Amino acid sequence: MDMKKRITLELRNRSPAEIAELVVDNSRSADGEVEGLTDAFAELEFLSMVNVGLSSLAKLPSLPKLRKLELSDNNLSGSLETLSEKCPNLTYLNLSGNKIKELSNVEALQNLKSLQSLDLFNCEITSLEDYRESVFELLPQVTYLDGFDQDDNEAPDSEAEDDDEDGEDGAGPTGDFDEEDDEDEDEDGSEGGEVGLSLQVNRANQSLKRNSSSSSSVASSKDEDDDEDDYAEEEEEEDKAGVQGEKRKRDVDDEGEDDDDDDDDDDD
Repeated sequence: MDMKKRITLELRNRSPAEIAELVVDNSRSADGEVEGLTDAFAELEFLSMVNVGLSSLAKLPSLPKLRKLELSDNNLSGSLETLSEKCPNLTYLNLSGNKIKELSNVEALQNLKSLQSLDLFNCEITSLEDYRESVFELLPQVTYLDGFDQDDNEAPDSEAEDDDEDGEDGAGPTGDFDEEDDEDEDEDGSEGGEVGLSLQVNRANQSLKRNSSSSSSVASSKDEDDDEDDYAEEEEEEDKAGVQGEKRKRDVDDEGEDDDDDDDDDDD
C-alpha cells in the first residue's frame, strides 16, 4: 500500500489537525519521498515511517509539535538538515538501519537543540573509530546514543517511567508498612481459617447428634407404635375369647334348660 493511501486510512474520517500520533510503517513512498503528509498535521507529536523506502526528507511538511520521529530501515544518507527546519522540537530520533556513513551526515542535527536521544544502530557510521565519543562531542545536547549514555547507562523506558509515576500518585504507602500489613492480614486470615474450621467441625458434630437423636426418636416412636399395636391385638383377642366364653356358657345353660324340660316331660 502506498503511503498516501495509508495515511488516508489512518485518519478514519478525522481531520489531520486531530491527529497526535501517526504510524505508516511498511507502506511504500513514491520516489523515496514523503507523501500524504501536509502542514495540516500541525498537532502531530509522534510519527513513525519505518521501512517505507525513504531516501530523502525534502518533502517533509512543517511539524512544529513533533517530538518523536521513527525513520529506521530506510535509505537515508543525508538531507537531515530538513529535520531542524521542519521539526525543531524533536527530542527522539531513530535513524537506525539507514545509509549514514560519516560524521558529516549527522552534523546537520546540531540545530536540533532539544534532541536528547539519537539512534544510529546498524548504520555504517557505527564502525568508525571512537564513534560514540565523536558523536557525543559533535552533538552535546544528546544524552543517549543507541540507547546508552556516555557512561554506558541504559536509557529509561518512557512507558515504564509513566507507569512508575502513575504508581507513585495512585498507590498507597509502600515499604515496611505494607509488608507488616500483609503479615497481619495473613495472620488474621490463618486465625479466621482455624476458627472457621472448628466451627464447621462443631456444626458437623451437632448435625450428627441431631440425626442420631432424630433416628432414636423415630425408633422409639416406632417401638411405641408396635407396642400399642401388640396391646390392641391382645385386647382384641381377649375380647374375642370373652365373647366366645360367654357364648359357650350360654350354650351350656341352654342345654341345661333343655334337659330340665325333658325331665319334666318324663315325670308327666
